[in-house]
Amino acid sequence: MQEVIEDLERRREEARLGGGQKRIDAQHARGKLTARERLEVLFDEGSFEELDMFVEHNCVDFGMPDTVVPGDGVVTGSGTVNGRLVFAFSQDFTVFGGSLSERHAEKICKVMDSAMKVGAPVIGLNDSGGARIQEGVASLGGYAEVFQRNVLASGVVPQLSLIMGPCAGGAVYSPAMTDFIFMVKDSSYMFVTGPDVVKTVTNEVVTQEELGGAVTHTTKSGVADVAFENDIEALMAARDFIDFLPASNREEVPERPTADPWDREEPSLDQLVPASAAHPYDMHELIRKTLDEGDFFELQPAHAANIITGFGRIEGRTVGIVANQPMVLAGCLDIAASKKAGRFVRFCDAFEIPIVTFVDVPGFLPGVGQEHNGIIKNGAKLLFAYAEATVPKITVITRKAYGGAYDVMASKHLRGDLNYAWPTAEIAVMGAKGAVEIIFRQDRDDPDKIAEKTKEYEDRFANPFVAASKGFIDEVIMPHSTRRRIALGLRKLRNKALENPWKKHDNIPL
Repeated sequence: MQEVIEDLERRREEARLGGGQKRIDAQHARGKLTARERLEVLFDEGSFEELDMFVEHNCVDFGMPDTVVPGDGVVTGSGTVNGRLVFAFSQDFTVFGGSLSERHAEKICKVMDSAMKVGAPVIGLNDSGGARIQEGVASLGGYAEVFQRNVLASGVVPQLSLIMGPCAGGAVYSPAMTDFIFMVKDSSYMFVTGPDVVKTVTNEVVTQEELGGAVTHTTKSGVADVAFENDIEALMAARDFIDFLPASNREEVPERPTADPWDREEPSLDQLVPASAAHPYDMHELIRKTLDEGDFFELQPAHAANIITGFGRIEGRTVGIVANQPMVLAGCLDIAASKKAGRFVRFCDAFEIPIVTFVDVPGFLPGVGQEHNGIIKNGAKLLFAYAEATVPKITVITRKAYGGAYDVMASKHLRGDLNYAWPTAEIAVMGAKGAVEIIFRQDRDDPDKIAEKTKEYEDRFANPFVAASKGFIDEVIMPHSTRRRIALGLRKLRNKALENPWKKHDNIPL
């Protein structure tokens, strides 16, 4: 028996070494952790249970039978994160560059299938050179098997991807179909075709970092959500982030103890909105002063910053936050903001996370570029997302809510449950000056007349009471009571029951 135990331990040690000490040292030299070190940071201490440690590839070409490494370049299993069950896979760059083989893919598929059976989140740690060329189409088939599971798991269990090294070619489409993507600066990148191919085809010269690095994807493309400085920071953030999410679409949002009173008032919010409608203010202040302990996990903070999305808690329970940001583009909705917020709203709806919307929107961003690039259909994505959502929806209009953008931002007409407005709110088709210049076009050359009519229009419409008189606003509330009103509303809506008409699926304007 002792010999059997020693043989088991020897085999385990061999598997843990992956591609060997030399390659582990090379990984560390690049400022990266190994696959198993990453899992140790991600999971609660001692909780991770590895599966399929001894799986080997089945390739018989190009001398591959002579190079067999237990585990085949990916570590899979499950454990707890902050006491909650989570499944994960971590690609091992020290083994064949983390390349995906048929067996490698089977391991990932198995762990995803297990997560679906029991209803638990899946976290993928991506660090791979792509398809294993020696296996040819078998490797490509493996990718497609993973893709299929990403699609079936979408809206059933949360999926989080951490890009912690290369992720190129077909490999990028698995993270792209997961719910959220975190990246690491200077050591991770994603692209369909690399710099060499780009140069050959288009004659453009670009570095890996410029083409698909963490900064590129969290600012320009919006493919990734957040960029972190190093592996440790990304993994610790993942631990915090996954704690906001329910285990599956069959579970309620997690609840965490809080000492923050639900009826806490914030007198400073009474002075948040400037006297001049032309002056901006930071919507983050309202968000943080409304949430428990000011704890807000913002998503895509560097992309489409004219709209803010992220998770927080009220009375210890997760809520999704969507808010216009007057500091950027005056809070206008544009293509990027509509896509960013639309996808976030759909995630919240899929997992029964209540949505709190803070509105200060002067309209959709004008411009030839916006129109030619499809602001109509892209703006409709956010409208569609809010309209189909059946989760509790609470809206607070702080200042401007003009035109079609008023409708889009979780208005009463899109089945908003509780729609509040601050006394500073202005709900109208457009701003006073623009409206007057259209209505009284004949007096355009008379500045005194225009000024008089503008003042008259402001007195009539630059307030929330016209909308309130029609029942479009449920209550005009004092800013300092915003947290209390939202907390009470969420309590009342906890057992909300609303269903959309039966359909196979909708046809959101993609």
